[in-house]
Amino acid sequence: MHRRVYLAAVGTAVSAGLAGCSSARSVLASDPCRGESCHIGMNRTEFLPDSYEISVGDTVVWKNTSEADHTITAYNELIPDDAAYFASGGFETQAAAYDAWRNERDGGLGPRQTYEHTFEVPGTYKYFCIPHERANMTGEIVVSE
Repeated sequence: MHRRVYLAAVGTAVSAGLAGCSSARSVLASDPCRGESCHIGMNRTEFLPDSYEISVGDTVVWKNTSEADHTITAYNELIPDDAAYFASGGFETQAAAYDAWRNERDGGLGPRQTYEHTFEVPGTYKYFCIPHERANMTGEIVVSE
């Protein structure tokens, strides 16, 4: 009988200890750039956060916080008219970014690599990850005056 009481107490203590670990892990999963020099992280098929607000002139830093390769690729038609196009790899159009990824996997960020872009025009900028576009890996930057 004492053995069952002992095992129940140990099981409860282990469960309580692990509960703290899992909640810490979920906080880190929702904000992978916490304490790091980036604003937007990436898991297997998501930008974290998927919507980010800044002011004109601010620079956003994306960091690949997953083990998969990713791209940051603006949608040509879903950025403000006067805004500079942006894509990891420095491509000037969405078509060029697609071609480079398909031919040489250019523009990809490997694990722990970063990409940054400065936003000079107010508005909403929609972007995506080429290899995970079908998984709806998309994001937006909202730039205010």
